[in-house]
Amino acid sequence: MRSLAGLAAIMVAATVYLYLLSTHLPPGPKHVEPGSEGEDGGVQEYRLKFPSDLDELRELAEMLKFYKREHHGYVLLLFCSAYLYKQSFAIPGSSFLNMLAGATFGPWEGLVLACLLSTSGSTLCFLLSSAFGKQHVVQVFPEKVALLQRKVEENRSSLFFFLLFLRFFPMTPNWFLNITCPVLNIPIPIFFFSVLIGLIPYNFICVRTGSMLSEISSLDDIFSWGTLAQLLAIALVALLPGALIKRYSKAHLKVDGIDSNGPRQDDVKRDRKRQ
Repeated sequence: MRSLAGLAAIMVAATVYLYLLSTHLPPGPKHVEPGSEGEDGGVQEYRLKFPSDLDELRELAEMLKFYKREHHGYVLLLFCSAYLYKQSFAIPGSSFLNMLAGATFGPWEGLVLACLLSTSGSTLCFLLSSAFGKQHVVQVFPEKVALLQRKVEENRSSLFFFLLFLRFFPMTPNWFLNITCPVLNIPIPIFFFSVLIGLIPYNFICVRTGSMLSEISSLDDIFSWGTLAQLLAIALVALLPGALIKRYSKAHLKVDGIDSNGPRQDDVKRDRKRQ
């Protein structure tokens, strides 16, 4: 109970901090509602909210770009805080924040931010799990932890490349790997660099997509030569590292029994017989 209480206290403190940071925004841009009369009748300030479609994504990106011109440090702090909060507490949905990074900061600055923040947030999640959640992870996911433990022991001599394989081919969710690695006694330097390198293709795809979506205003823009070239680059970045690590895994790694739906039933039965 102490471990859960400590984790809850940290999460409450982080939530309060993020809430205060997001509710004390500097004066923001205003827009006039179509068909409104008078100078002030239809004027409304933008509000921070999660976008549900492409138009809202562009609107949020434009608002953050405005803030970034006038208050660059504040926008950077707000974005970093939101990203680290999500990653640290294993909250799914990093693709949205990566796309927002690309739309707000551009493809290259957004990629650097996404890589650094995803790695830092995953490391914080690793440390929180190590300090507060080891026993609870084993209790909640006993079968998956047992399977991963066996695979880690089988690939101990190529542990870094095994972790890279799991990041390139997310047979288990990234958040689950983050909270499970302390249980598997993964050294934190190996964990850190496997996340940093292993998530580059995923981060690149999401950031580049967000950058493109913020610039596309019609179907004609999708089929322009520039957009098609970017889509080709995204495809190459997505396929090439995965192909290389998959080829290496066939010769050096033992990954049988791990699939996208979790442990296979025959492997679970085998682990139960060993216990």
